[in-house]
Amino acid sequence: MGSMDGTIGLVTGIANDRSYAWFIAKSIMAQGGRCIFTHLPGDKMERRCRKAIEGLGVEDPWLMPMDAASDASMDEVFAKIGEDHGRLDFLVHSIAFADKDWLTEGKVTATPREVFTQAMDISAWTYMGMANRAKPLMTDGGAMVAMSYYGAEKAVPGYNVMGVAKAALEATTRYLAMELGQAGIRVNTISGGPIRTMSSMAVGGFSQILDWVEQKAPLRRNVTGEDVGESAAWLLSDGSSGVTGQVIYVDCGYSAMGL
Repeated sequence: MGSMDGTIGLVTGIANDRSYAWFIAKSIMAQGGRCIFTHLPGDKMERRCRKAIEGLGVEDPWLMPMDAASDASMDEVFAKIGEDHGRLDFLVHSIAFADKDWLTEGKVTATPREVFTQAMDISAWTYMGMANRAKPLMTDGGAMVAMSYYGAEKAVPGYNVMGVAKAALEATTRYLAMELGQAGIRVNTISGGPIRTMSSMAVGGFSQILDWVEQKAPLRRNVTGEDVGESAAWLLSDGSSGVTGQVIYVDCGYSAMGL
């Protein structure tokens, strides 16, 4: 028996088989949970996401497009989940966006207002927006997890406005946990170490970040997708029944180091 037997939940953010969300879904299913999915709008994005999901052994996935910048799109997805499945037991928020032209050293101060607000909207507010829509479907309680990074706590060269947005995401986690706990819903975030994904490669100097973490982390290696996937599955299962409002570092110990 698995720790997530009989559960069903939404996984957002799978772009390919290197996405953190892909590894999270893999770990959830290994523990008996059922995953349903969304993809970015567009035929190309659907094909890419569908191919990755097939790599998980899911031949006919429940899969819908969702534009996280659109309330109407989010409403449609969660209404369809209610219609087709009647409930949700867990939610994986693994989406973020900032204009890559502003994710290089020396561009923090000049960040345009529209770049800032878009990063905050997609990377942080959407956790709140999805939680609000998921709550009525979590009639017997549930669990949610989002993805952050150490750049939310410390200044990381090149991470820039995304670091500000991730800091807001981590604060959102605490406030959601406070409010949704009354409904038996737990809300946490994982601060995962850097791995090579489509979004991470947009950060200037990313290869140097990987090299530095490998040298300085207590485990002397970079984190893997499996590391994060297993931790997320634990946070979404009853095994972490007393854990909420937390940012859990899964980074091979790098965040514990002073230098």
